[in-house]
Amino acid sequence: MINTKTIYLYIMSQTFKYGQDQLTVATALELAAGRMQGVLTPEVMARVEASHGHVQAIVKEHTVVYGINTGFGPLCDTRISEADTRALQYNILQSHSVGVGAPIPEEIARLMLITKVQALAQGYSGVNPATLERILWHIDRRITPLVPEKGSVGASGDLAPLSHLFLPLIGLGEVWYDGKRMPAAEALRQEGKDPVVLGPKEGLALINGTQFILSFAVKAVERLHNALEAADIIGAMSLEGLMGTAKPFDPRLHAIRSYAGNQLVAHRLEALLRGSEIMASHVDCGRVQDPYSLRCMPQVHGASRTAWKHLEELTAIELNAVTDNPIIFSEHDTISGGNFHGQPMALPLDYATVAAAELGNIADRRCYMMIEGRYGLPKLLIEDAGLNSGFMIPQYTTAALVTENKTLCFPASADSVPTSLGQEDHVSMGSISGRKLLQVIGNLEYILAIELLYAAQAIDFRRPLQSAKVIEACHHYVREKVSFAKKDRVFAHDIAALHAIITDQSLIRVADTVATQHQINLNGPYEKQFQLS
Repeated sequence: MINTKTIYLYIMSQTFKYGQDQLTVATALELAAGRMQGVLTPEVMARVEASHGHVQAIVKEHTVVYGINTGFGPLCDTRISEADTRALQYNILQSHSVGVGAPIPEEIARLMLITKVQALAQGYSGVNPATLERILWHIDRRITPLVPEKGSVGASGDLAPLSHLFLPLIGLGEVWYDGKRMPAAEALRQEGKDPVVLGPKEGLALINGTQFILSFAVKAVERLHNALEAADIIGAMSLEGLMGTAKPFDPRLHAIRSYAGNQLVAHRLEALLRGSEIMASHVDCGRVQDPYSLRCMPQVHGASRTAWKHLEELTAIELNAVTDNPIIFSEHDTISGGNFHGQPMALPLDYATVAAAELGNIADRRCYMMIEGRYGLPKLLIEDAGLNSGFMIPQYTTAALVTENKTLCFPASADSVPTSLGQEDHVSMGSISGRKLLQVIGNLEYILAIELLYAAQAIDFRRPLQSAKVIEACHHYVREKVSFAKKDRVFAHDIAALHAIITDQSLIRVADTVATQHQINLNGPYEKQFQLS
């Protein structure tokens, strides 16, 4: 017999209440993927309706409030008649839709919709509840607006991308509809929906905000976390292939320089290597110390962990923030402030970009070390070098990607070009920070794939000795995708296969599953502090 109460509780557990529940990175991603339902409760809708009423009262009483009955930016002193307040909102959506470049990924555009609903649902923006419901309809129906990637300076909100995001509300712009790109008007016609009629302040509320920057941050938090987890596993495999020592991961060493990120990485590396036959075979080899790229993994990977944590914490704040302007507390209490300014996110995004690039830098150094012919490994990781180039050239690719990442590390937030005739005289450029970070992470994922290719090859030269259980399981999983190379072949295919198991997180799942089976605690007391939430 079906237990309806259990089903009800399960459904409720998968429901997110906009404007009431705290939005997290993980929840935002679940909503964007359609694995969780977002709802607007009666309590939230009553709050939104009250805020909408405040705006209506302001218009009727002719109280001068920016963006409701004034022009925008340098036109803030220009009064707008009550009759024209609606036209003003349509005009701002159209005039500000000046984005250029390729469309952003659909997932990021959906995250923009989700984060905007969370901000508007808190009841400080004066939007009509019907407008909020229409945005939610776009999310649920997965009719995703097409948003160009370039054009935001990250202050006064992400004006251009948010304008494109909400053009479909008024029947303009383009959308992704059942996998096809089409005019929004056609999608609305097929769905039997009329365009929304915008009221006073609504256009401004829709396009003022940091949702473009924020949505890139959400995705970056997820992908960088995955890269950090993979980097530890792959770094441990490289250390085994190079017959390095685990002594630099002794917890006592890191207790006297107690950065939590360093301590986590040291714990993970020690746990990954514990019980390795390869490690035990060279205890008395006479090697005094390993190169930095091996023994300093806790310090380098750990510093990147710290940067990730900072970004994750600030992203969590921004996910639940109200970032439009003006803020409506009541019809007699409005504030024209600067919550739309992207600087609080721009700085940590730039910091995280350097952190991601550094993971690639140190991984490239380990790759180089594995093809040098040191520590008993054959030169270029192949037995018949000369006739075969072996693994010489994949490191060219890591070198190219590392350098490309370095060129992307200039902090966009260090620049500001005044806009709006000087009214917006300091801007964050955080939109560029967010886009650059994802570019760097994308390059990092390929660097890690090449290191994984090298590390698996190096470990095979240590046979019949076995590594520790988790590393052996990961090595076996790699060999299911890519065979040992006895001679030259098209290594691009191998790189693509290993890139796939890094980006789909299956390599990490293999490691975590085996660790759980053998009661190996990979993260120790630091797990909750650095988990993706």
